[in-house]
Amino acid sequence: MSTPPLVTSSHSGVATPSIKKRNPSIEDFKFRSGLPTAAELPDSDDRPVDSELQELIPGLLKAILFYLWPNRTDWLFGIYLGLYYDPDLPCIAPDGFLSLGVKDDVDENLRPSYVLWDEQVIPLLALEIVSKAYRQEHSKKLEIYQSIGILYYIVYAPLRKKKARFQLYKIIDGEYVLQSEGEKPYWMPEIGLGIGVEPGSYGNRQREWLYWYDENSVRYPTPTEKAETEMAARIVAEQKTNLLMERLREMGIDPDAILGEKKEPRD
Repeated sequence: MSTPPLVTSSHSGVATPSIKKRNPSIEDFKFRSGLPTAAELPDSDDRPVDSELQELIPGLLKAILFYLWPNRTDWLFGIYLGLYYDPDLPCIAPDGFLSLGVKDDVDENLRPSYVLWDEQVIPLLALEIVSKAYRQEHSKKLEIYQSIGILYYIVYAPLRKKKARFQLYKIIDGEYVLQSEGEKPYWMPEIGLGIGVEPGSYGNRQREWLYWYDENSVRYPTPTEKAETEMAARIVAEQKTNLLMERLREMGIDPDAILGEKKEPRD
């Protein structure tokens, strides 16, 4: 079966695989040989971020992944990293995107950008923290991510008042379909994580944040929360140990001798 070629939409200029009624896959992209590598391409689209949240929200999600997947090397969570999907078009830089099954043989300087024809892995999730120009930005990004075949597209619009600030789309039969507006965490079996929003604290800032969740909609803690919980557990364990040792002494028993830390002198 031949691979469908890339075609360009006349109204958008966006290159898309010529397929219908199914989700795009990497096999649908027929990249010509001799294309530039990540080292030879600009590492971003040079578009400045609109607010601090465009850095903090993806940064929190990435920080949580680091401790959730400490031994995995096959994942990438890019934050404003240039994503090249068509050799004839500039890159796009999502506020955040997640790829699984990527190669881990990059050098110590890591990736300057994410080049689809090099990686051969379509990201599973893209995240956009949208600005006031919501409609134009949202429709443009949705069309591009849909053409690439990114399975999940998440939009978080913190300035929206009347409509849901959080929207999650999934590609079904080749088109994005709204799946969640943040009423509860949404489980993504292809990733093994859920995602949602709730009030919390990060970087001493109290507001609504995006978090990862388990299959039972239990939120994974932030790195700070995890460290505080572990420290509290150590303190409780130490207090219990000290109390036990004190009670043993009251009973005339030397706990140090029991633990082998104190040896009886030899004659």
